[in-house]
Amino acid sequence: MMLTQREREIIALLRRDPLAGPQAIADALGSTRAAVNVHLSNLGKKGAILGRGYILREENAVVVVGGANVDVKVRSLAPVRQRTSNPGRAGTTAGGVGRNIAENLARLGTPTHLIAAVGRDAAGERLLAETAAAGVRLDHMHRSAHPTGTYTAVLDADGDLVVAVADMAATEALAPEDLHPARELIAHADMLVLDGNLPAAVLAHAMDVAQPAAVPVVIDPVSAPKAALLAPLLTDRRPVFALTPNLDELRALLGRPVGDSEAEVTAAADTLHARGVRHVWVRLGARGSVLSTAGEEGTLLPAPPAEVADVTGAGDAMLAAFVHALLAGGDPVDAARYGHAAAALTVQSPATVRPDLTPRLIEDALTDPTEPTDLNDPMRSQR
Repeated sequence: MMLTQREREIIALLRRDPLAGPQAIADALGSTRAAVNVHLSNLGKKGAILGRGYILREENAVVVVGGANVDVKVRSLAPVRQRTSNPGRAGTTAGGVGRNIAENLARLGTPTHLIAAVGRDAAGERLLAETAAAGVRLDHMHRSAHPTGTYTAVLDADGDLVVAVADMAATEALAPEDLHPARELIAHADMLVLDGNLPAAVLAHAMDVAQPAAVPVVIDPVSAPKAALLAPLLTDRRPVFALTPNLDELRALLGRPVGDSEAEVTAAADTLHARGVRHVWVRLGARGSVLSTAGEEGTLLPAPPAEVADVTGAGDAMLAAFVHALLAGGDPVDAARYGHAAAALTVQSPATVRPDLTPRLIEDALTDPTEPTDLNDPMRSQR
């Protein structure tokens, strides 16, 4: 988006006084009201201001469309024994793939808008309050007739996931028309992040709004069953900037077996490149990941060491940090390393979204990836 010198001057005035009218702007610039109205019209067409009242488009703003639910996490105090009662501890937190990504982005300082469905219930009110408190913009949330979703996870004594059950009826009931009030917001975003929990029709609609506006689209397939539903939408008619599957999701996207070697993963990614996906970032768990970019050789990225407290939310932090680093000007490989560092920091925390996550924390981890983070470090709050 290229602005003229006069347009930049008008934007600067509006940042100081968003309620300034055309005549006040003209007086400040030594111009005429008619000329200012022309400039304001052009700024609206360029997406620098959104609608009446001269709401300024935020620099590097991300729109996330996806799931928001309450996470119920139960952790066994000893190795899990199947088909019997296990002693443990339970807790609830705000969750949902899309919501978690949005909160991580906001904590990293990226202006972020979330579009998701929550019920008209106490759980929905709690989700909205906690997400807004983290800095996420919620002007386009959808209030569903269905109860707010839940994600119940059982973790073993080491913090690894044993089984999870998701009740996502509110998200599954979203329809394309529920996104209509946010069409302008999506079309003027710097990046659109989509959560594979969304119905296929909603995913397609969001992609179709972004495509003519050249808004880069990043998609997290979420799970192998959801990836299979996403697969038909991946065509060169709907280009995708980045897709972030794990190995099982990659197999589901292609509908065939894929080996776990770097060469086999890269070859599989080439198939997705041919279907309009520019970057395919395949997560391989503790082994790290492979980032494949169309027309370039794949890059194997090792996962940094981490002492695991809870694996929940690591992938969401990884994607959010990747997007944050890209918008800050990082190249995709460096952005992927940044994402790995955020994931390693997140698994060291019992929280789904690490509350002290900052760019400085990630940069420190990248500088010395072998040093585990002390959650009780008294100097942490001063960084």
